[in-house]
Amino acid sequence: MQKLIPSTIEAGADLRQRNRHPLDAIFAPKTVAIIGATEKPDSVGRTVLWNLISNPFGGTVFPVNPKRSSVLGIKAYPNIATVPEPVDLAVVVTPAVTVPGIIRECAAVGVKGTIIISAGFKETGAAGIELEQQILAVQASSKMRIIGPNCLGIMSPITGLNATFAPHTALPGSVGFISQSGALCTSILDWSRRENVGFSAFISIGSMLDVNWGDLIDYLGDDPHTKSIVIYMESIGDARSFLSAAREVALTKPIIVIKAGRTTAAAQAAASHTGALSSRDEVLDAAFRRCGVLRVNSIDDLFNMAEVLAKQPRPKGKRLTILTNAGGPGVIATDALIAQGGELAELAPDTIAALNQILPPQWSHHNPIDILGDAEPDRYAKALEIAAQDPNSDGLLVILTPQSMTDPTQTAERLKSYIDKNQQAIASKIGMPILASWMGGADIATGEKILNCAHVSTFAFPDTAARVFNYMWQYSYNLRGLYETPTLLAGDSGILHRAGAEEIIYKARQQHRTILTEWESKQLLAAYGIPTVETYIATNIEEAVALAEAIAYPVVLKLFSETMTHKTDVGGVQLNLHDADAVRSAYQAIKSAVCEKVGAEHFIGVTVQPMISLDGYELIIGSSIDPQFGPVLLFGTGGQLVEVFRDRALALPPLNSTLARRMMEQTQIYQALKGVRGRPSVDLASLEQLLVRFSQLIIEQRWIKEIDINPLLAKPGQDNNFIALDARVVLHESTTTDELPKLAIRPYPTQYVSYWQLKDGTNVTIRPIRPEDEPLMIQFHHSLSEESVYLRYAHVTKLSYRTSHERLTRICFIDYDREIALVTEYEDPQTQVRQIIGVGRLSKLHQSNEAEFALVVSDRYQGQGLGTQLLQQLLQIGRDEKLSRMTADILPDNIAMQHLCKKLGLHVFCDSQEAMVKAEIELQTKSEA
Repeated sequence: MQKLIPSTIEAGADLRQRNRHPLDAIFAPKTVAIIGATEKPDSVGRTVLWNLISNPFGGTVFPVNPKRSSVLGIKAYPNIATVPEPVDLAVVVTPAVTVPGIIRECAAVGVKGTIIISAGFKETGAAGIELEQQILAVQASSKMRIIGPNCLGIMSPITGLNATFAPHTALPGSVGFISQSGALCTSILDWSRRENVGFSAFISIGSMLDVNWGDLIDYLGDDPHTKSIVIYMESIGDARSFLSAAREVALTKPIIVIKAGRTTAAAQAAASHTGALSSRDEVLDAAFRRCGVLRVNSIDDLFNMAEVLAKQPRPKGKRLTILTNAGGPGVIATDALIAQGGELAELAPDTIAALNQILPPQWSHHNPIDILGDAEPDRYAKALEIAAQDPNSDGLLVILTPQSMTDPTQTAERLKSYIDKNQQAIASKIGMPILASWMGGADIATGEKILNCAHVSTFAFPDTAARVFNYMWQYSYNLRGLYETPTLLAGDSGILHRAGAEEIIYKARQQHRTILTEWESKQLLAAYGIPTVETYIATNIEEAVALAEAIAYPVVLKLFSETMTHKTDVGGVQLNLHDADAVRSAYQAIKSAVCEKVGAEHFIGVTVQPMISLDGYELIIGSSIDPQFGPVLLFGTGGQLVEVFRDRALALPPLNSTLARRMMEQTQIYQALKGVRGRPSVDLASLEQLLVRFSQLIIEQRWIKEIDINPLLAKPGQDNNFIALDARVVLHESTTTDELPKLAIRPYPTQYVSYWQLKDGTNVTIRPIRPEDEPLMIQFHHSLSEESVYLRYAHVTKLSYRTSHERLTRICFIDYDREIALVTEYEDPQTQVRQIIGVGRLSKLHQSNEAEFALVVSDRYQGQGLGTQLLQQLLQIGRDEKLSRMTADILPDNIAMQHLCKKLGLHVFCDSQEAMVKAEIELQTKSEA
């Protein structure tokens, strides 16, 4: 199996490579029982049995039918207990009411995997839901994994396994296909055989009672036969599991999703603007971006992208060069490109000069490069060679329309020769994908085949090719977000006052309030370093006048209420008040309006604030709850017309500086924030940090249900000119924290931060690793001797590899649900220079409750007790995470590590098969697990 994250195991071989995966029982069974096998024509039981026995997969098939002694000439057994061999996979096709009992029998005899094809479960209502609960109760007490119910089944075309009732078997190939719709599976199957598309796995996942998206993405991610994963999704299910698995696998294998229900009406607007502005489909888009998944809109695009991402390098940007022998198709491609956010590459002067040398004078002299209708193969090839070297281009689309002087086949041959010769150089130096649109019918078929053999994806129409290129650069853009190193949040400990924020929320809840006052909301923001306009409370007219005099005119009066969230709706805002009389009149006007419209009980008084000049940009920052993904962040254009302009971007917390910038870049207002029409840019770096702190607020203060900062005034200039003019916060009505929505992405585990002293008295911080630690990790690797490197990796690993950006970002930007890496940080008290001096890593294994661990300490700090402390903390983390077992593989030469493990109570023994020493410890008893 392929190891997805380099060097997460510090001391030897990866257990994932030698342990049998739990889902192997389903995808690579040695024995299969068909419970409900029958000879009844056109029945599911007969079709599944026939598919299994007519496609040899290297295993044995046992029909189970209590009413027959044989089925299709094969000896049948009355129940699973009478099958003479241990069963890896049971395929259940009996009526729904019988399934819980059958699953109980399977669990009793140790069946490892089950596919429940039967329908009649939660899709039928309460009775079906109860049947599912009975199945889950049995499954929870066993190690059996279940696919379904209500599914078509699964195929492993590489081995020949066909455990479905589909009429045909999928062709073998490199695409892993997963679908929630069995009917769509059969349609895709017919299409794939016609188009000669092959699969490494073909899976109908059904209702996802047990095995879910995350499980299957992990499995296909480890499968060496799978090069890309294609998904038809109707519901997300376990959002955290999906995001966690997808983010890991997407770094090495493309994941392309088509999600049904894009036009479903959004949930009813909540009390906040954020709730009104976000829809569940947009949240799903944000989730896909966060984990590097590409979402497409059609089944055609689904497989187009699986093919092109497997064949071509990813573009580094959105600029496309179009080479064509006809102007019309070039214009069509240009329209499609720009409509979806792509750009035409601006040809460099050297490129234009070179093209002038080989093209007729009448060529277009710009992009699209129209080489005219009489272009022969040699002209195409030379023009391609020049265009592919243009430094302003990120991709190349070659269009051919069959004209009287055109030779599609020879042109394809010439392009193939050039590509065969230069593809490696182009891919490595420029990252230049080359797409082709050979337009026409039978005349261009041979040319298309030649290009496809040269790993160039071809498309019948140029607008399709342009759309595919747009998907490609969007996919690259999302993936780069997982690789870019963010900047560290400055002054964290000095800015954040979490306890003060918690106190504000606690007091409101004690008073049984779910709405914070404006004053409380601003105090909450200030606790997280978000600047707010000074705000004072007045409960009578004379207090309001006195405060206005102290602040200095002009001032603003706003309704102060514990129940109203939208003050302007009830006449609760009075602006630009220049004297005491104006303040008195404004106070009375607000009181009268509120009492008349909603009642006197909603009026407590007013807040008095200085009148701030709106000489800047009005932004909105907010958060609301999505039923599947939990808290969702919003950023965009604010002000009174926020719901009219609807210029916003959504993201899932937690954010870092890179993710905050990506969120900003998705909005129209971002272009203005960068500076427009002679106005300077706003302080974008400070705005990033403000968004990161707002994300921390949402993560840490889980009682917040909805929150808006609208407007957040952003003034041009590089001096952190941001101020929250208004804010509203709504709290959950829940009574316990267990009822609060969970974050879709696990945040930074602050509970594992600790402080410790080395033997020589040096104070250090031991904390989980952060994405921002990449520069410190580079320094750390420079501090390791060759011996330390050898003992860590079981071989000498070059420094250039260990400190490469791609590797370190994967090691630093980890999923805390899957890994906990502890770094030991020392800060020089004189220079405040920080360095990492030790690393301990705990990596959970896929599809198990076990983990591997590893340690490495900088040579200069060895012998100071740090290795012992790191391992003790890793073992405690394993217990806190409710792991059942932790293991490590250690080189026989690494006596110090063996001694350390023995000292802390681990069982250390030789593994003769691996020529390694193994250390292991049981963290839970079977009853606890």
